[in-house]
Amino acid sequence: MNPQLVMYEEEQKQIQAIAERLHQDSRARTILLIDKNGQLVAAAGDSAALDTTSLSSLVAGNVAATGGIAQLLREDEFTAQFHEGKGMSIHMSLVGRRIILVVLFDKNTTQGLVRLRVKKAQDELVPIFEALAKKVPTQSAPFAEITDQDIDNLFND
Repeated sequence: MNPQLVMYEEEQKQIQAIAERLHQDSRARTILLIDKNGQLVAAAGDSAALDTTSLSSLVAGNVAATGGIAQLLREDEFTAQFHEGKGMSIHMSLVGRRIILVVLFDKNTTQGLVRLRVKKAQDELVPIFEALAKKVPTQSAPFAEITDQDIDNLFND
């Protein structure tokens, strides 16, 4: 299980701006950024008609299953996936080994354009998520400050 992603307003705005620019530049229908736990981080484009909660969970599960396949094949990880449908296609790629960038697109664009624009967006997103990881306060183990003496005193009353 991956630790919960902590998001701050400044980084959220930067991530949202990159998602919106990717939506326009790639001519995609929808852009989603999802953490590996299946939580939606950002969305751009036509996401109102989608069940983004279910889609986020399924995408995260798909990436986890593909990670299992990669291990069986002695690969570290597959960093990108592509699924083509009759009307809609999906491109999924890992950003900084923690976030899944999902591009839903139709015949109004091409896989090549999507891949080109995704690469540019990844280059912008990686430093943001690296900075977020450094901002997260280190958490001590729960109850670390409780001593054996404290426990004995609790039960000796």
